[in-house]
Amino acid sequence: MSTQLEKVLKKQQQQQKAPVEGEIENVIQLVGFMVGDEEFAVPILSIQEIIKPIEYTRVPKTPEYVLGVFNLRGSVLPLIDLRMKFGLSRSKENEDTRYMVIKHNDEIAGFVIDRLTQATRIKESAIDPAPETIHDDQNLIYGVGKKEDSLISILNVEALLKRDF
Repeated sequence: MSTQLEKVLKKQQQQQKAPVEGEIENVIQLVGFMVGDEEFAVPILSIQEIIKPIEYTRVPKTPEYVLGVFNLRGSVLPLIDLRMKFGLSRSKENEDTRYMVIKHNDEIAGFVIDRLTQATRIKESAIDPAPETIHDDQNLIYGVGKKEDSLISILNVEALLKRDF
């Protein structure tokens, strides 16, 4: 056999070998979005869909951040304004505003976001736990992801969907 062919075969064998334990690193796929001037993200698998704003109906005696309910193909879902939930002032809808429908187990709700940014992949090792200064009852922040040139707050989907109204 020629040395060239031997090199190719050897290279193929090396590529086919299973990675050594510890070399495999989990990557989380996230969808980024803006609320106010901050970028947040949620795991892509928790998003049922993202839609343009549609008509909703106010529900009395709910917190201000609960805008009401909307009908999505026969399912009536609560609509939560993330700006107001995060203590920001409400803004007018524009061409970038979207409703992000998030599902976790049997809980499902729509969230108003200012605009989508991008889908991204972050290694688990690049996600730090939420800083102790922001640990509160709700625990809305799962962690802080480090991207090449910025940080992104990853939201805790379970806490977001927890009904407190």
